[in-house]
Amino acid sequence: MQSTYTMIIRQAKISDIDNIMRMYKSCVHGMIEENIDQWDDTYPNKDIIIKDIVNKTYYIYILNNTIVGGINIDSIQDQTYLDIKWDDTKDKYLVVHRLGIRKEYWNKGIGRKLMLFTESLVLEKKLNSIRLDTYSNNPIAINFYLKLGFSKKGEIFLKPNKNEYYCFEKLIN
Repeated sequence: MQSTYTMIIRQAKISDIDNIMRMYKSCVHGMIEENIDQWDDTYPNKDIIIKDIVNKTYYIYILNNTIVGGINIDSIQDQTYLDIKWDDTKDKYLVVHRLGIRKEYWNKGIGRKLMLFTESLVLEKKLNSIRLDTYSNNPIAINFYLKLGFSKKGEIFLKPNKNEYYCFEKLIN
């Protein structure tokens, strides 16, 4: 007998916050196990995610009634992005923030599906590209974005206590 599962990507609601934070806790523990110190107990935090939800820019990936992934998709880029030479010269983009997957669901295609969902939003909104950044000491994320066809566009410094972050872009239109 073939097993069936239900999968959905939808906008998050405030009532999802505790389950979203459990997903991030699992993701952060997985990152620490891989010696990636990009995130910790202070980031991403509940206040930031609630703000994303209120702004209607936070989406969750639900598998069998469990939140296994989350992503914020908006048009807000850090000020340091202005120093990057982007391919999308028309500045018609979406920016990905805080893509996280529950550790036990890593390497199951969920991050890829959330990024494909982001691409569909770019097309729907008649934009040109996706921009994002990731910590330079996160080889898992770097390789993930490169495999999805993103190009490294430069480096920025977001936190004084961390090393550099790499900026990536993918042209969609």
